[in-house]
Amino acid sequence: MPTILCLASYFKGGLFLEECKRQGCHTILVTTQKLEHEDWPRHAIDEFFMLPLPNLARQPDITHAIAYLMRDRAIDRIVALDDYDVETAGDLREHFRLPGLGASASRFFRDKLAMRIRAQAMRVPVPAFTPVFPYAAVHDYFARTPGPWLLKPRSEASAMGIKQIHHPDELWRALDELGDRQSYFLLEQFVAGDVFHVDAVVWDGDVVFAAAHRYGLPPMTVYHGGGVFASSTVAHGSEIEAALLALNRQVIAAMGLERGVTHAEFIRADADGRLYFLEIAARVGGAGIDRLVEHASNLNPWVEWARLTVAELRGEPYTLPLLRQDYAGLIVSLARQEWPDTSAYNDAELVWRLHKRHHVGFIVASPDYDRVQQLVSDYAGRVAHDFSASAPPLARPPE
Repeated sequence: MPTILCLASYFKGGLFLEECKRQGCHTILVTTQKLEHEDWPRHAIDEFFMLPLPNLARQPDITHAIAYLMRDRAIDRIVALDDYDVETAGDLREHFRLPGLGASASRFFRDKLAMRIRAQAMRVPVPAFTPVFPYAAVHDYFARTPGPWLLKPRSEASAMGIKQIHHPDELWRALDELGDRQSYFLLEQFVAGDVFHVDAVVWDGDVVFAAAHRYGLPPMTVYHGGGVFASSTVAHGSEIEAALLALNRQVIAAMGLERGVTHAEFIRADADGRLYFLEIAARVGGAGIDRLVEHASNLNPWVEWARLTVAELRGEPYTLPLLRQDYAGLIVSLARQEWPDTSAYNDAELVWRLHKRHHVGFIVASPDYDRVQQLVSDYAGRVAHDFSASAPPLARPPE
């Protein structure tokens, strides 16, 4: 029986665990004590370990803990369920000589500087960027790159910790405040435009499935300024869909992923209309994006990630489920109410509701692109009026 160990620094990945169990695997979940009482699918978890650590990235503690488990367990694969676990899983695979992305390769899907340097080397268009070392290179960057700019953490999730810079003096003050942590950041030109995400399944180096969606507002805008998070399927057969899918294939080839799932983000610049690569992750998109993809295509990325992981482990072929080409829209927001009453949202196209304290969320789906666009616009406005709340952005994830 294959044994799959999953790392989860946040509460997510239940569908992955359930599918692994359905496929006949022995499943092990390693998480932190603060997540002990979350609604994990315990029926699908054979062994549940909660570590007394603030996060699973702490070394050498996490390596020692997994080594202890491996004294009497033959673990076949290590899977990172959350973005914060990608590099940790890479380090553990390297240490225990297990298949999958190793320490260096995992950085292409976590470290924004690593992925930009790699993308640029492979002729993938990226916003103009520079490491913040040496300082002479930063001075040269300012001389040839008009602002504003973004000071970005290299290994945070989503828009966390990003600071907009309008004048070079602001950067030097920010770097002084960062002190010894400043090398963990990069500087990038701010590009205004529409932001898209492409969620894909990769098997033997080929992108066997990909779905393109457009955010209603850029995630950075929602994260820093509040508002309703929305995303909807790009029109099938459109020029922008073709361009996004082609660029996504180019990015995945550049990063060297052989098997797995990806969530990549791209921006279409207002200034020149070009698509630029922003980032890619070797995991499932958050905030309900897996359900968005599922209701548009009949493919859930969590489920397919588990299926292809088990297929590869057993040396079997992987086949996609029966797909469809519908449209879906996702709307999510923080809510003022502890448990919002959403009964007034009752359109026939509403296929999913988020059930989470102080949150509200919906997915609408239809074969009709225009109907989905209409509903997303309508629901985003109603949610903002009826429920929306905002919280100050975190500079770093909670310990």
